[in-house]
Amino acid sequence: MKAICLTLFLATTLGASAAPVAASALIESPQTGGLQLKSLSSISFGPEGLLLVAEPGTASVLAIQTGDVGPAQARLGKPVADISAVIADGLGAKKEDITVKDLAVNQASGRVYLAVQRRPDNAVMIVAVDAAGKVAPLNLDPLPWVRVTLPGGTASKVTNITDVAFDKDRVFATGTCNEEFASRIFTIPVPIKHGATASVFSAETYHVAHRKWETKAPIQSFVPYSSKEGTYVVGAFACTPVAKFKVDDLESGAQVKGVSMVELGSGNRPLDLFSYEDKSGKEWLVVHTQRFKQNAFGPSKMWGARISMDYLNAAETNEKAARRDEKEAKGPDGIEIVDALFGAVQVDKLSNTEIVVLRDTAGTLSLEVAALP
Repeated sequence: MKAICLTLFLATTLGASAAPVAASALIESPQTGGLQLKSLSSISFGPEGLLLVAEPGTASVLAIQTGDVGPAQARLGKPVADISAVIADGLGAKKEDITVKDLAVNQASGRVYLAVQRRPDNAVMIVAVDAAGKVAPLNLDPLPWVRVTLPGGTASKVTNITDVAFDKDRVFATGTCNEEFASRIFTIPVPIKHGATASVFSAETYHVAHRKWETKAPIQSFVPYSSKEGTYVVGAFACTPVAKFKVDDLESGAQVKGVSMVELGSGNRPLDLFSYEDKSGKEWLVVHTQRFKQNAFGPSKMWGARISMDYLNAAETNEKAARRDEKEAKGPDGIEIVDALFGAVQVDKLSNTEIVVLRDTAGTLSLEVAALP
């Protein structure tokens, strides 16, 4: 059974109305119909319900106008227990054959979207979860979409796309190519034009825990960040430096050297990044990660920390970057464990006070809203 057969899944299919969705000014030369997803690695939302999809199998980024533009009333009201079983039941599959590869919240409506893969045929799909916890596939047929190719190198190809995000007048993506400078940052101008290609930069990062510069380790997850000094991609890497890359005024093919500001600890792989402002007005960067070495703290290998955004402009960087105390909940000042992220498999920001968490409890996945500190 192919992903296109998902209209049989549950009672309602999101986007199933007969009338096509109108394209917005965010995309150019849109296509309608005929879109079949071949692979999925990351999803995220821009404004006006614009869904960004990283498709590593075709080395491309898709922008899909979902038509899900609010009002913001689709916030998940109560946890959805064993959501893998809910999805599997609709597909006639076993829940152990369902993998949720990513999660994204549409800020325009509050609705949660999941990127899903099914075994053994490895079909991929995007499903949406509404306020009542009802799950339905995203019907791609009536939706305008565009595809942009990510370039490799002179004699290389894109081997993976790790993350994708919208930032005002452009879209950023990160990934790898099969070259010595394998870590890549891609930029796509808005409006996103179907059939266009992206600009590409090679990224070099100082890995604080290893005390060396590296060119192969990819940015696993990132957020765009702007300050009076310019525009940056702030990304996290395995083992786990958090670094910023200035991306203003770069020509495609350029190399950009990152500045590492914080080291969260060796033996971790970052999964998600987002920023938020707490009730006092202080800004934080949240890094959600998975420990792949022996656990040194907490009840789960899935965990997260928040970092004061002041660190993004700290004077101490690279070799002297701030290091988190791996055995304590806090420290140094401005770096704290976020308890709500223990057990989190995927996470995305819902608002400045709440997050949506896909949580693993003894092998069962639940979808829930949790409070930010």
